[in-house]
Amino acid sequence: MFFSITNSWFVVHHSHSSKNRHLFSPPLRLLLFLFICLLLFLPSAQGSSEGSSLATQPETSKASFSVEDQSQLAQLFSAWDTLRINTVSTPVISPNGQWILYTKRVRDMKDKDLRATTHIWRVRIDGSERRQMTFGHESCTSPAWFPDGRKFAFLSSRASDKSSGNAKKNKTQIYFMYFDGGEAWAATNHSENITYFQISPDGRKILFISPDPLTEEEKKKQKEKDDAEVVDEKFRMSHLWIYDVETKRESRLTEGQFTISEARWSPDSSLIAFVRRPNPKIDERWNSDVYLIEVATKKTRKLFSNPGPDFSPRWSPDGRFIALAANPHPKTSTWYNKLYLLPVEGGQPKILLQDFDRDFSTPIWSPDGQKIYWSTGDQTSINLFAVEVSTGRVQKLKVPNGANYSFYLSRDGQRWAWVHRPPLWPGEIYTADLNFQHPLRLSEANPWLKKEKKKFGQVKVIRWKNSDGQWIEGVLTYPVDYQPGKKYPLILNPHGGPSGAVLASFSAINQFFASNGFFVLQPNFRGSSNYGQEFLNANRDQWGIVDYDDCMTGVDYCINQGWADPEKLVCYGWSYGGYMSFWIATQTDRFKAISPGAGLPNLISMYSTTDIPHYLAWFFGTPWDNEKKYFRHSPLHYVKQVKSPILILHGAEDRRVPPTQAMEFYQALKDLGKEVTFVRYPREGHGLREPRHQLDRLRRYLDFFCRHLGLQPITEKKGSKPPTTQEKK
Repeated sequence: MFFSITNSWFVVHHSHSSKNRHLFSPPLRLLLFLFICLLLFLPSAQGSSEGSSLATQPETSKASFSVEDQSQLAQLFSAWDTLRINTVSTPVISPNGQWILYTKRVRDMKDKDLRATTHIWRVRIDGSERRQMTFGHESCTSPAWFPDGRKFAFLSSRASDKSSGNAKKNKTQIYFMYFDGGEAWAATNHSENITYFQISPDGRKILFISPDPLTEEEKKKQKEKDDAEVVDEKFRMSHLWIYDVETKRESRLTEGQFTISEARWSPDSSLIAFVRRPNPKIDERWNSDVYLIEVATKKTRKLFSNPGPDFSPRWSPDGRFIALAANPHPKTSTWYNKLYLLPVEGGQPKILLQDFDRDFSTPIWSPDGQKIYWSTGDQTSINLFAVEVSTGRVQKLKVPNGANYSFYLSRDGQRWAWVHRPPLWPGEIYTADLNFQHPLRLSEANPWLKKEKKKFGQVKVIRWKNSDGQWIEGVLTYPVDYQPGKKYPLILNPHGGPSGAVLASFSAINQFFASNGFFVLQPNFRGSSNYGQEFLNANRDQWGIVDYDDCMTGVDYCINQGWADPEKLVCYGWSYGGYMSFWIATQTDRFKAISPGAGLPNLISMYSTTDIPHYLAWFFGTPWDNEKKYFRHSPLHYVKQVKSPILILHGAEDRRVPPTQAMEFYQALKDLGKEVTFVRYPREGHGLREPRHQLDRLRRYLDFFCRHLGLQPITEKKGSKPPTTQEKK
């Protein structure tokens, strides 16, 4: 039941029948009127509502809230508000350095399906002349400038728009648009979706990647429902194509029983470096290598072979080297990637960052080829680093605190554009000089937050010692209008991965809970990725042991600081956070309610049904060789010990953690007579994408927690509708 706050009104119903019109004489009518007025202005039996906590108002209360109270309620962050957050991404600086293209995703709160669309915007480097460039019901993504800066290209499936020409309906194509405006037009007319493209440096050609179409025989079998599949025998591969800008013709560049995931032009537009692997299975990403192909002749050669995964090849400005993120460890593991420099003409690669104790991601070359930049997680932030190619010396740049990503370096190497998401505001596009002096915000993605004066709880990084004496960090979100000395209910939210990490950046979900009077603790337990290789590997063979200790000592720290009420603890998590939630439920009765989402309580059955069995094997080996270990670290093994009420959530089409995992734990609890609810979301995979499912999940969390803590939800009203205000796209 969701808490409903309503104004109460005294309503006098008048009968319209002539028979009852003069039921009361004038004196009696006057006395009745005075009596009603007296009732209206008498204080309620519970006292005036002014100054009372909304959280303590009973659901059946008929108290009228003042305008001030209603205004304060409107300033809180509701479940609907989490859907209203607009996001910006992929800033790209024009060749002349004066303009930036970026994308903005906006949800239509008036649409019955709550559809969200992404469109392309432009803005001057000084923040002026911000303007939306694309419109329509279909999203437009991946903007890229032509070398002359006169037009740009992007991806869209806007086949229903008049600008699509002869483009295949419902297929993602490459579109062109002039920088100064006008109508976009479809460049390609490919039979299948285009998943990636890059314009050649000379602007004459475009490479793109697209999956192979079904053969006529496959289409016939599919239509006749004679389409039995032999597992792991046949795959739909993706290959390289070339689009000629002048002739407007497409030509296929690669063929064979392999799939291509990434490709990049050489500076002289004659060669393409690409990453290929035997099949598109996600667990085969480690089995990838780097190849070169001559565009004119289609001559191909292998440039680099590695036991682990290879990705993000980037040519040096002079075309002599390719910088690559690669992992020297075979199959799937949690070892950090390293920076490899591959000589294009042959020879041994140079490995940089051997002693750099953080991960490496997509390389960004400086125009002079002297430095390579990259962004990576660093404790509770995402920071930008640089390495000198000649010496290997690493430098950490002074970017703002929080999450920083989608970095783009101008052609002259003097200016950055990127997305910055601080702790108390959603991400925005920023620009700064090479040393990040005087960063300037260019976008305004969520003006409604200021207009409606939304309140946010403070976000702080805290540290505590675990039982082994190690320092552990976590992110703590405070309740809105926190009062020192007052104890609040605490939500423990273990992150996914397990090699993920929590950042001190804006979280709509955390602010939703903060508006409902909760602390939210998110520990970066052992096994998290942003604290060095030793810390990252510390949970190998230790699931549910070291991470559990780090979480529980974090909860104890919050209690000892006087923040958290020890009698009002709850927990939820998703993916590996779901595993931790299952595990916590079997190890302690401290939590009044626990909600595992997309969790894996049975590691033995998980190994053979997940799409990433190699990842699980890296931690525990195979279950047939390590059966006791698998069972010892499976929450299902301890299901009899569960005492807390359980709310299990899972996507019905989850391939990462199949929903049978949730069913196993649910059935066990049900047979044991424990309190349990299982909610399955149709059409959803490992993460919830449909907005009404996202809304349902948040409200279930809040109702479940409040019900078992004896509290009332503050922001949610039963049957509440989307806000009436709508942001312009």
